[in-house]
Amino acid sequence: MGQVAATTAALVCFAASLVYVVALILSQFQRSRLAAKSILAEQAVLRARLDLLLEERRIVQETRERTWSGPRKFIVKRKVAECRDVCSFYLAPHDGKPLPPFHPGQFLTFQLRIPGQNAPVVRCYSLSDAPAPDCDYYRVTIKKVPPPPDKPGMPPGLVSTFFHEHVNEGDILDVKVPSGRFYLDMTARTPAVLIGGGVGITPVLSMVNAVAQSGSRRETWFFLGVRNRSEHIQKAHLEEVAAKRPNVHLHVCYSDPGPDDKAGRDYHHAERVSVKLLKQLLPSNMYDFYICGPPPMMTSLTQGLKEWGVPDDNVHFEAFGPATVKAVAPAAAPSAVAATAQAFQISFTRSGRAFAWDQKMQSLLDFAAAHGVTIDSGCRRGACGTCKIAVRDGKFAYLSPPDYACEAGSCLTCCAVPTADLTLDA
Repeated sequence: MGQVAATTAALVCFAASLVYVVALILSQFQRSRLAAKSILAEQAVLRARLDLLLEERRIVQETRERTWSGPRKFIVKRKVAECRDVCSFYLAPHDGKPLPPFHPGQFLTFQLRIPGQNAPVVRCYSLSDAPAPDCDYYRVTIKKVPPPPDKPGMPPGLVSTFFHEHVNEGDILDVKVPSGRFYLDMTARTPAVLIGGGVGITPVLSMVNAVAQSGSRRETWFFLGVRNRSEHIQKAHLEEVAAKRPNVHLHVCYSDPGPDDKAGRDYHHAERVSVKLLKQLLPSNMYDFYICGPPPMMTSLTQGLKEWGVPDDNVHFEAFGPATVKAVAPAAAPSAVAATAQAFQISFTRSGRAFAWDQKMQSLLDFAAAHGVTIDSGCRRGACGTCKIAVRDGKFAYLSPPDYACEAGSCLTCCAVPTADLTLDA
């Protein structure tokens, strides 16, 4: 019996040891599997980042190869009514050559010959569709600007009216290469909030289309603010994007819903886009915010985001009018701020006139106009280069970095102020 007990005890010990060894092997195997999965996951992330970087490099290379300088002839292939007083224009290069890609959110600069105007008129309009590698057209979406509500006797927007009433399919327009610093970085992985007010949807529409077409899983929130369905641009398209892309969260705000507008079908919120609404819906403020809309909306949002603790570097905006630039312009350089408090002498050599700088003026362009000195202008935001003037002597500073690359010795008067006595060739 003693021998049997000893044998049994030995077998039990052996079995226990065997179980322990098997468990240890399985544990090691499981850890190896988890480690392998982790390595594979990291490799997948690295491959995805590498693919994005290679794509960005390819875009840069193609842009260099296909870009052009000065105006290029484009033919209007299609003119499509989007909603009340808003049309999209599909533009193809008249020479049939390939188009360079662009960053989603950038704009085109048009040089237009409008009857009754002594010189070509320059305007900038955002590209409203995503860039595509083999795309053979650009699209801009333009609203016909009515007279100001408080001045109904004034004429409507000169260029927007020209586009709506006189530009038709088959017409040829002079267009400069896409440009602009307001765009979505497609190589970034940080979540983004895209906000458009009215026709300010155009650049952020380009951004959300780029996210959708690229297959990116980047967390993207899209907010559109309009009065009601009559102004709801690209309604069906945006709903389709949100339905097919679970990473795209669509929120439409109607500030004044019509009697036939239905919550849940036409819009999500019967209010304006606000930081209060963002706080209710977003998990945190850790996003990159891209905003384009009318001045009151942009002022409210940029100030509200600052109060919410969003870093300035995470708030990006596009201005589509001089009033918007003045309302939410980024902090100016110290030298530019100091200039507004000093009475420098501004001389215009061609006009043979000189005046003391007025600190109330927003720019050298405004200052010149106030004193009857004519300087051609277009975008009035440092994008098109139309207001460029040679500087004969003196110094100046830009209130905000211009998009147009102005050569040394010249000045973009629409966004510059003097920092010393200044002599301009105007």
